[in-house]
Amino acid sequence: MGVVRDVREALEQAFAEAAASADVLITTGGASVGEADYITETLRSAGRVAFWKVAIKPGRPLAFGRVHGAYFFGLPGNSVSVMATFYQLVQPALRHLMGETEITSLLIKARCMSSLRKKSGRVEYQRGVIERDDQGELVVHTTGSQGSAILRSMSAANCFIVLPTDWGRVEPGTLVDVQPFFGLV
Repeated sequence: MGVVRDVREALEQAFAEAAASADVLITTGGASVGEADYITETLRSAGRVAFWKVAIKPGRPLAFGRVHGAYFFGLPGNSVSVMATFYQLVQPALRHLMGETEITSLLIKARCMSSLRKKSGRVEYQRGVIERDDQGELVVHTTGSQGSAILRSMSAANCFIVLPTDWGRVEPGTLVDVQPFFGLV
């Protein structure tokens, strides 16, 4: 459908047209609480919101619901948030809708070589590089600054470092769960 202007009427028309010809609608941007973020409001008027906002970082502002007969995923606007929410939530949902019954992602343990900052209360998907050290042990280190708009953090990565809800700061040497990107396809 291309780019749709941040205008309520334009979004409502785009939702109706897309729902008439698709089983799943996916949008990026406009799902947060900014001045021109009309996705959730439009979803409420054109369909049904099942949930909005998830306890993950990056990617908190994610809308999910139905528009007429189509499923709807309203992804955040920042590029890294879009990729993280697509891989963690949308891709498994699409696989389920295609009939897959066992949907799991590959998680492996690796020793974290970086100090990581994290607030408890949400799962974080920090971008990292996993490799073998000189002794053959799997180690992972961060790609640097982890802001949701920093595309370099994703383009330099080959994995997500998955930090559980109840974790806080991660010290070097800690065993962490790692989700290799090749396990996401």
